[in-house]
Amino acid sequence: MTRPGGRSARVRDAVHDAVVELLAAGEIDAAIPKIAERAGVNPTSIYRRWGSRDALLLDAAVTRLRSTSPIPDTGSLRGDLLGWADGVERAMRDRHGQILLRALVATLRPDEKPLEYLRARGDDLQATLDKAEARGEPVPSVDEVLDFVLAPFYLRVLFRRPVEPGTGTVLVDRLLTARRADPAPSAGRGG
Repeated sequence: MTRPGGRSARVRDAVHDAVVELLAAGEIDAAIPKIAERAGVNPTSIYRRWGSRDALLLDAAVTRLRSTSPIPDTGSLRGDLLGWADGVERAMRDRHGQILLRALVATLRPDEKPLEYLRARGDDLQATLDKAEARGEPVPSVDEVLDFVLAPFYLRVLFRRPVEPGTGTVLVDRLLTARRADPAPSAGRGG
């Protein structure tokens, strides 16, 4: 399948695919030269674009998870969150999605700030919440969405627990039910 975006996008996609393939093959510590070889690119291209293996891994995770679980605009907060949670559920049921998440967490250093992925995902979620609020819907904070919906998926994958079909619906409904039970505004939105 041809992907849009020109040569730069093709290189990025080839490198991301190579990372996921190597991780799936059990090569968790594959170095940039090996990734470059697998992708059919020069290692200097990877160093120039990403700088480090960890930055590459983070970019691959962000790109893959954002593309597999975009946040739709259905016209209702519940619909938007259900569509997004369904994508997250599919990604977390997929072996490659699980491997990528585990590898990403394994590369984190104790002194690192919050994951760029969570910050980027928080920005996406905030835009969705802002639209719902503009429609007059009561909205949770980004942190509540992360705590109620995203964190349970990630914990299941990290602790090798199954992600059952329908988990996303249960988690979204749990969030929205909790919001109805405690409609007081949150102490600030985060992301």
